[in-house]
Amino acid sequence: MTAAAPAMNAQIERWQRFRSSRNTALASPHGWLTLTSFQWLQPPPSALALAPGLWSTDGTESTKATKATLTARAADGLTLVETGEPVDGTITAILQDEESLMWVQYGGVDGTDVVVELAMRADKYAIRTRDDSSPVLKEFDGVPTFDYNPDWVITGRFEGYPEPVEVPIGTANPLVDGVHRSVGEIVFRVPGLPHEVRLHAEEEKLGALNVTFHDETNGNTTDEWRKLAIPRPRPDGSVVIDFNRAINYPSAFTPYGTCPMPVAGNSIDVAVEAGEKLPAGRII
Repeated sequence: MTAAAPAMNAQIERWQRFRSSRNTALASPHGWLTLTSFQWLQPPPSALALAPGLWSTDGTESTKATKATLTARAADGLTLVETGEPVDGTITAILQDEESLMWVQYGGVDGTDVVVELAMRADKYAIRTRDDSSPVLKEFDGVPTFDYNPDWVITGRFEGYPEPVEVPIGTANPLVDGVHRSVGEIVFRVPGLPHEVRLHAEEEKLGALNVTFHDETNGNTTDEWRKLAIPRPRPDGSVVIDFNRAINYPSAFTPYGTCPMPVAGNSIDVAVEAGEKLPAGRII
């Protein structure tokens, strides 16, 4: 056994632990694999699919929404997620753009099978139903991945901007625009490319970064785009970019996500055969 073998085995074991945690998180109750609808709220109180009660908003096509309203009877079986209190009458909620609230629940023996999430997107209110009986969750057996490949663990550098730059982007929902808050660029080289790759990065907790990117596997073995978390840059600006940890957005599993697309130009002009592949059993 060579000296490099134990180190490689340790890398693979860390990756396998990462994969196990990732699959466990995806399979959590009322998680991303349980989404069964995305519906915009309208000014007139209206019935919606998969959610009891009458739902409305004070926003219109020409005005921003400020409040969402739900009117229900005790017989509808809705209770507040936070307190378990039955909804019998009219309740309201106010969210800021991009915020979400696990608002009410119903169904099943204990009345908690389906959670109705209230979301504010593009200055409009919508609901998403999260059903633990979703076939996507029931049939989930882990996300398929490429085999671990140490060649896709790359050292690069982070070039930060003096101030964050807000870049308009699209999302998985064509009716929702997004904003990428770029704090700088991840710069690295990939074998087979004559030029450096530059990807806009956003900042996460404790100085970590994430990038959303296209590559030549998209639409074939992988979804249309993926994302990758990158540990906090070292004092000299260097970063370790492990594409074996590239993951899918929720929109890869369900059409009910509003996940951000990559910034224009966040593309790698080779096939990044590392990380997560297209999910099995996805909803189209």
